[in-house]
Amino acid sequence: MKMDAVIAGVGTTRIARHLDRSLSSLAHEAIAQALDDAGIKASQIQAVWAGNAAAPVITGQVCIAGQAILRGIGVERIPVVNVENACATGSTALQQAAAMVTLGAYDIVLVFGVEKLYSSDKQKVFSVFAGCADVEHPEALDSFILSDGADAAGAGQSRSVFMDIYARLARDYMARTGATARDFAAISAKNSFHGSLNPNAQFRDVLTVEQVLDAAPIIAPLTLTMCSPLADGAAAAVIMSPRAARELGVRKPVKILSSVLASGYDYGHGIEKLTAWTSRQAYEEADVAPCDVNCVELHDASSPAEMIYYEALGLCGEGEGVRLLSDGHTRLGGRIPVNTSGGLVRKGHPIGATGLSQIHELVLQLRGDAGPRQVGGARIALAENGGGFLGEDSAAIVVSLLGT
Repeated sequence: MKMDAVIAGVGTTRIARHLDRSLSSLAHEAIAQALDDAGIKASQIQAVWAGNAAAPVITGQVCIAGQAILRGIGVERIPVVNVENACATGSTALQQAAAMVTLGAYDIVLVFGVEKLYSSDKQKVFSVFAGCADVEHPEALDSFILSDGADAAGAGQSRSVFMDIYARLARDYMARTGATARDFAAISAKNSFHGSLNPNAQFRDVLTVEQVLDAAPIIAPLTLTMCSPLADGAAAAVIMSPRAARELGVRKPVKILSSVLASGYDYGHGIEKLTAWTSRQAYEEADVAPCDVNCVELHDASSPAEMIYYEALGLCGEGEGVRLLSDGHTRLGGRIPVNTSGGLVRKGHPIGATGLSQIHELVLQLRGDAGPRQVGGARIALAENGGGFLGEDSAAIVVSLLGT
């Protein structure tokens, strides 16, 4: 829907391996930053949307994660809505909260996402990702990832089954466009440079294309450094009505121009994929075109996904993703820098927090506060965050457009 809401404050933890920290500890850090950034107290918050996906499996916290996390920080008796929508959890929370502000239900709300994925029991972790597909009909997923004759031994056991999904999508894209593993490695190398400039990124070393290609193989054509890592972390945002932001004198509020949430469905080949459909709705509601966008944070749970989404988001024409990358357009200094945070592959992918972590990066860009990774003259930004898998595509997609 077309939104009438602004982001008044943002916060994030470093995305990392936080074995010694609780969900509450991580969330409180991000929330405190967002409140301070917005210049408000917790007591001014009128409602909260709390995002988390894996806690029921990893920590045992079920049903009331948001309420449990918010104890003791000065948020009392207000509505707390727990949100879970696979890897699109954080962006779904943002979309729902912004919609309620737009509709006039609230003037000042808090949104946060938090996740702990690291565990000594790897099977617990892999079961989270396996549960993001249709467990009642596992044969559909098996049919998809095996239908081109690939060897999927180890899927869900030694690696997340989603790497098999992304590998299959990558192989299809290679067959369709002529893209190579070297092209995908170039995306990882680009994003490693971006991530080296982000103090909140999980990995900050700069990689060459050769280093990416020489990394441990996961499943063809993916190597380890083409795949998003496990991650712990939290991100938060304070959303206000424009009127409240004016009255409170918010510094550099960022407009939510549109935010569209769509769910996956069953369809055959040749039907428009969910990301393309959702992004078109978001562009129309924001009254902007892909060529108007200055920077993008997209869901590169694997590096090939970034190239596939170039086309789905209309950043280039069909089959032109390799050219967009090789011409340097998606690198800092290019026409439309993508994943200046380092993306999911380098910044990290704490699934319940990922969507809001993307928003954090884009708010910094639109304010001109991104430091050495600043995109010059950024005025319109796009976030694309997908979650789960259904049929042959994501189960949920959120595309949001932000502006100054």
